[in-house]
Order: sequence, then C-alpha cells, then structure tokens
Amino acid sequence: MTAMTVNDRPVNFDLDPATPLLWALREAANLTGTKYGCGEGDCGACMVLVDGEALRSCLITLAEAEGRFITTIEGLARDRSHPVQQAMVAEQAIQCGFCTPGIVMAAAALLRRNANPGEDEIRQAIPNLCRCGVYPRLVAAVQR
Repeated sequence: MTAMTVNDRPVNFDLDPATPLLWALREAANLTGTKYGCGEGDCGACMVLVDGEALRSCLITLAEAEGRFITTIEGLARDRSHPVQQAMVAEQAIQCGFCTPGIVMAAAALLRRNANPGEDEIRQAIPNLCRCGVYPRLVAAVQR
C-alpha cells in the first residue's frame, strides 16, 4: 500500500510500487485530467505538481511518490478559476486542449516560484509539447 496526499486528500494505492504515478492517478483515482502523451517524459502532458514542483508523472513511480503531496489539474481549481487557467483562456492559448493540463501545471509551478518571469524563463520552465503550436500565446498567458 502506497500512501500520499493527492489534491489535499490522503490516498492509499494498493498497486505495485513500480507503477507510474500517471497510471495510479488516471486508473485508480479516476483523475483523468492528467494525460498520457508519450510515456517517456518528453511531451509534458502528464505534468503534475509533486511537493509544488512540476514533474512528469509518467516518470515517477508510486514508490517515489510515497508520502509526498501531489496536485493534479483537478486539484488546482475545481471550477477552473485558477489564474493560469483564466489567462490561458483569455489569451486563446488553448486549441485541442490535450496538452493544456500539463502546461497549466508547469506554469502554475513557475509562477509560484517567480510571479514575474521573463520570456526566456517561461520557455525554459514550460518544456511541454503542443501539436497545435500555442507557444506565443502561452508566453502571453503566463505573463498575464
């Protein structure tokens, strides 16, 4: 049994400790906002906050997540009122939406560290891939 806090709630996963956190969140906790993209840590679609740091959940095992605080897109703001979510909509930085949860989580972690990041810092802190190409609008949304 692996214990952690997910979206401010204690959770115990009765899964193999080698299971990627991504699959525990999606399949066992039904938190499907965290997306499966590549499974290799390249795309960022599965980004969640682990103790406040944006990490790719496909690369973290349940054993590595034990005892930690996990925040998914569902836990960021249940009513989509988080400032990053609002700015993404306002700047039209959402196209198909598949990559959006991971991008929002990376941006939220960045803004928690630095409330006024420059363009270069934004681009480095949000390495997520977006097939729709929202990158210029993404930078504007984070700066907003």
